[in-house]
Amino acid sequence: MPNQKNIKMKNQILKFAAIAVIAGATITSCNNPSKEVENAETNLEEANQDLNRANSELEAELEKYRYETQLQIEENKVKIATYNDQLKKEKKESQAEYKDKIIALETKNNEMKIKIEEYKADGNENWENFKTEFNRDMSELGDAIKNLTVNNTK
Repeated sequence: MPNQKNIKMKNQILKFAAIAVIAGATITSCNNPSKEVENAETNLEEANQDLNRANSELEAELEKYRYETQLQIEENKVKIATYNDQLKKEKKESQAEYKDKIIALETKNNEMKIKIEEYKADGNENWENFKTEFNRDMSELGDAIKNLTVNNTK
């Protein structure tokens, strides 16, 4: 009989040891709160770096776009000034009609200049929407200037 007691005792000790090993493994595999905070801080730092990088890239793209747009606006000013000079050579009847069109083109060109100068980058999606709309408006302005030339030379 002592053998059976020893066997039962050994079984209980083995069971207890197995439970202790499993419990220990479970406890050590869980992140403790300080480790979670450390991971969160690391993730936050990386996210901030990514955000700063994206903002820098957006700002650089915006500055390049502003420069290119300013060139177009200046080119429009030169064309409009040329139309003003040509207007003086036109008949009095034509001058009034073209004068109003030229003033409208100057106004729109100035509005576009102000719009691009005052634009503040506020996210990539908003920038893309702004750029699409602005490109469309600049294209329409360019077409209007070109069409004035066609009408003016007849």
